[in-house]
Amino acid sequence: MLPVSKQVKMKLEKVLLLLSLLALTSVSHCDAGEAVRLHATHTDAGRGLSKRELLHRMAARSRARAARLLSGRGAVSAGVDPGPYTNGVPDTEYLVHFAIGTPPQPVQLILDTGSDLTWTQCRPCVACFDQTLPHFDPSSSSTFAVQRCDLPMCRNLDWSSCGKQSWGNRACVYAYAYADNSITTGQLDTDTFTFASAEDAIGGASVPDLTFGCGNFNNGIFKSNETGIAGFSRGALSLPAQLKVDNFSHCFTAITGSEPSPVLLGVPANLYSHTAASGVVQSTALVRPPSSGQNAYYLSLKGITVGKTRLPIPKSAFALKQDGTGGTIIDSGTGMMTLPTAAYSLVHDAFIAQVKLPVHNSTSSSSVSQLCFSAPPGAKPEVPALVLHFKGATLNLPRENYMFELEEAGDNITCLAINGGDDLTIIGNFQQQNMHVLYDLANNMLSFVPAQCNRL
Repeated sequence: MLPVSKQVKMKLEKVLLLLSLLALTSVSHCDAGEAVRLHATHTDAGRGLSKRELLHRMAARSRARAARLLSGRGAVSAGVDPGPYTNGVPDTEYLVHFAIGTPPQPVQLILDTGSDLTWTQCRPCVACFDQTLPHFDPSSSSTFAVQRCDLPMCRNLDWSSCGKQSWGNRACVYAYAYADNSITTGQLDTDTFTFASAEDAIGGASVPDLTFGCGNFNNGIFKSNETGIAGFSRGALSLPAQLKVDNFSHCFTAITGSEPSPVLLGVPANLYSHTAASGVVQSTALVRPPSSGQNAYYLSLKGITVGKTRLPIPKSAFALKQDGTGGTIIDSGTGMMTLPTAAYSLVHDAFIAQVKLPVHNSTSSSSVSQLCFSAPPGAKPEVPALVLHFKGATLNLPRENYMFELEEAGDNITCLAINGGDDLTIIGNFQQQNMHVLYDLANNMLSFVPAQCNRL
């Protein structure tokens, strides 16, 4: 997380002090270690939106997400402000569904591989955003307990009652500030989490004593009926870290559909045995960021091929620098891929040179894509292949993972689902559609293979 302003610090101190006075003092804790399966739904699934609306909303979210990550200059974390766009477009891509407490109370949280704290809105909700589900009620759970502030989970937070800034000496009261100055504030607690797949909505695996943020003051704009955020990053508070799993994976179904996407936490080594026939499993090392505060998953992207031409992009364009700038991340919270300006220009020019269609005249930085071509009605024009070269792995993207067709202002267009940005490369979930992506945390590797995600 980025440093917050002096005014924000003063507000945090007052809120944290208030919460510490209200906090309970009992706590229980035990290790997890369960392997679980749950499902994620796309934020726009079931809204009755047209393909054009779905793609425009994805493009708007992608621009806002990229701008926020770039503003963090390497300190990647989930944000809650929609950034430069409004009009009710939610700043969310996927929601994961499970329950907290005994008996279980349902929550639906933003799936975010760029942040670690898992939190939901709790009663008493002093200042909260609207949600369709009831606020989590700690008093209704027989397995709920408050984290003590002297435990490691509390001390892992920059702002807590026993952290680097100190208030009180009992319950762990936290404040978690994001790069856009959005804040969630509350108590760090433990309870039983019950995970269920889409087919097993009532039962599922229950894991006791998982730590989460019980947010009582939550400042930000939420528009997707989420109740908080589920952290899947490298941090100690993330769900994978707390479950003590060696790996987790996800397989995103098509964003223009409504089928849920499977998410697996803790899976066997032969995970890909049933999908290898549909493609070759590729693996590349995860790059360790220079700062322990950078929890995103960085990759070593070496180059890009368009058609049969390996573009003359210097490797330094994708490199993660010691000051925390640059680099390449794979991100569940971004829709469309973003490239640094110099790399994007070469990709842009290569597509113009190789696609035998006129560039559509409505293409702009505020439209659905920065590069679209006019196409015949109902046609799916031939386009060059797009290949991403990683250290030790090659990703031959399926056409539907980097091009899309739609009607715009009465014209039929085909567009490139890649945008140009600043110095950060982001591989979004549009590029990950029907791709089984495994984060091997034990071996610090990322693997991927084409798959039919709705059948996993």
